[in-house]
Amino acid sequence: MERDKIPGRLVACCLSELHQHPSFARLGLSVPVSKLSALAQRGDLVFREPLTITQSGIIVDGYARFELARQQGRLTLCCIECELTEEEALRYLIRKESRSSGLNDFIRILLALELEPGLKARAESNQRFGGHNKGSSKLTEAESVDVRSEVAAAVGVSVGNVTKVKQLKATAHPVVLQALQTGEIRIHRAWLGSGLSLEDQQEALWRYQSQRGIRKTIRNLISRHPSKSSLSAPPEVGDLIKLLSAIQSRKIGSVRVVLIKSPGKTVFVTEELFRISEHRGG
Repeated sequence: MERDKIPGRLVACCLSELHQHPSFARLGLSVPVSKLSALAQRGDLVFREPLTITQSGIIVDGYARFELARQQGRLTLCCIECELTEEEALRYLIRKESRSSGLNDFIRILLALELEPGLKARAESNQRFGGHNKGSSKLTEAESVDVRSEVAAAVGVSVGNVTKVKQLKATAHPVVLQALQTGEIRIHRAWLGSGLSLEDQQEALWRYQSQRGIRKTIRNLISRHPSKSSLSAPPEVGDLIKLLSAIQSRKIGSVRVVLIKSPGKTVFVTEELFRISEHRGG
């Protein structure tokens, strides 16, 4: 469903008349800061393209522009008002975002799962109308799979990923769900750890984020000329041993130790720990 194929009229709307789709608000979703920053750099040109809204003021397309306008204190925005039901608006929103960088697969699946109750209700109605399992309010396994297939089709992902996200909603630690929303981890990686305890999930996420950060730091250091470093010479091995002794005696608090696969004999030290050693050495 493309916007130019939806009957609509051009209107000027006060920002106070516009609001998020109920599913968008219910899930606590927001526009990434990076996207807002990119739009802000374009200046007033960004507002030449109208938002797409329903007749009740639900924003279907243009969340970033709406949020930017709100931050800038604008009073009105140009909109295309279309006659869409709440479900049609959600389907359009999901499809539109599949062609942009606004919402990743995890978020779009979360939104599509909001369609599931209506899809189940229609399947149950068809079941009764067709005379199958008369009097039963439960779908067969095949019919349940069909519902998941419709959810997957709305997003453009596999049925397996829809199933994984449903499981993650029930079992994942809140920090894992947040990392999924920001795109720090993929659905499959999070799902592989969903059977762990909440504490172990949090620890596994921290290790993954730390290792990614370490690898990124190493790449940055390699790409830069050593003379450009803002730090003084790193501590000698002997100084580091003294520092580790201080850690052991609890003089500077707890320090995490992460083992990484890297060639050679190298000790990586965080800048905070380096500053401590520098201070103690002085």
